[in-house]
Amino acid sequence: MGNAPSGFPSGFPGGLPPGFPGGQQGGKDGDKKNEPQKKKWEPPVPTRVGRKKKKGPAAASKLPPVYPTTRCRLRLLKMERIKDYMLLEEEYISNQERLKPEAAPQDKSEEDRSKVDDLRGTPMAVGTLEEIIDDDHAIISTASGPEYYVSIMSFVDKDQLEPSCTVLLHHKTHAVIGVLKDDTDPMVNVMKLDKAPTESYADIGGLEQQIQEIKEAVELPLTHPELYEEMGIKPPKGVILYGVPGTGKTLLAKAVANQTSATFLRIVGSELIQKYLGDGPKLVRELFRVAEEHAPSIVFIDEIDAIGTKRYDSTSGGEREIQRTMLELLNQLDGFDSRGDVKVIMATNRIETLDPALIRPGRIDRKIEFPLPDIKTKRHIFKLHTARMSLAEDVDLEEFITTKDDLSGADIKAVCTEAGLLALRERRMRVTKADFTEAREKVRRFDLSPCECRADRCCRSCTGRMRALLKACTCRLSLFTLLYASGLLSRLHLIFHT
Repeated sequence: MGNAPSGFPSGFPGGLPPGFPGGQQGGKDGDKKNEPQKKKWEPPVPTRVGRKKKKGPAAASKLPPVYPTTRCRLRLLKMERIKDYMLLEEEYISNQERLKPEAAPQDKSEEDRSKVDDLRGTPMAVGTLEEIIDDDHAIISTASGPEYYVSIMSFVDKDQLEPSCTVLLHHKTHAVIGVLKDDTDPMVNVMKLDKAPTESYADIGGLEQQIQEIKEAVELPLTHPELYEEMGIKPPKGVILYGVPGTGKTLLAKAVANQTSATFLRIVGSELIQKYLGDGPKLVRELFRVAEEHAPSIVFIDEIDAIGTKRYDSTSGGEREIQRTMLELLNQLDGFDSRGDVKVIMATNRIETLDPALIRPGRIDRKIEFPLPDIKTKRHIFKLHTARMSLAEDVDLEEFITTKDDLSGADIKAVCTEAGLLALRERRMRVTKADFTEAREKVRRFDLSPCECRADRCCRSCTGRMRALLKACTCRLSLFTLLYASGLLSRLHLIFHT
């Protein structure tokens, strides 16, 4: 080649043979030079395409610059022109929204319905599992009555499914989608007293014998059951409190709830009357099941005559359902299953209307009567209700106690309350004898029937004219019934002499 020395072939790469100065130093050096050189690091290509976005407000919402910047007539005209343009733009946008074509009514209703469903959520029905057919199907019943053959979703825990358990159902297909672990009826939870009443035995006037009997039948078996075992007898299962209204039956039950540490469940007989068939007996079963779970417990059923009346043949479905509720109550009181530490207290004003099977021994072992208060009991009740009242010096309670009026304990309380209200009406802080007298007359007037009240007024105004009494009474009563109601049997001889 042109730069190679003479006498050497020009076929060697680099112009010199290996081993000569300036030539190639063996095969390794030649391989290193033949290797490709590594590229230097270069920054990645930016992914953004187009002009760089400037910071600040968008160009569409930014006002154009106005020149000159000094205050002058020309700047004012330019700004007014910009204002007119913006008003025109706003009017155009509003017209476009107003003239925008509306969607079809069907599409709009579907959209609104979907929004409402999203806000409301998916409701779930509550039912009872009647029977499990296989792993994926079961028979359920709802509160509306009929039974359904439905499927069980795959995500439901099959181990928790058992007959008569409460399940969650889909609101459309009624498929089982969940299991409620606590199947206690919500009404039963409301019946349980979380806070004991404030009334105690000291707030009851008289009734020493009734208090002693209910202690022996209810409290003592729960606190000292060994006494009955040593005696060789079984404690009473339940008691019934009966008597005229206002004699302290419910008050005594409140005192029992205050004194005992047992779970106290209270219910009114009318609450056991439900709308759908089978709900009343089911509520009775739930009531006693909860009472047994929280034993020792006391079940107080007030106004038992709402469901416990004597059975008779009836064509009414409602009457038959009430009788079925009473039959379930009979079964719970004295069935195959023993009640254990569950005591039942019933209260009624009309024990003669109750079914004999309900109050027979074995179900209700003790019947406690609440008579009208005698003079000693009246004195105690008056002292209880007037203990915190400011009485005048002319008030003599013995005069009101010894009267022959058939006042109950509730009537005495009403007399004391009414006397206090009459004193407050006249802005007095002390209750006088006139207040008590007027209050007693008012309470007696409302306690009498219209016929008795009219007869009493006639007797006081004209004691010697019994024919005026008969004309004043518009009710179709016999003569002796009217005389007995008005307390005028001692004046019978006047009729035959006039």
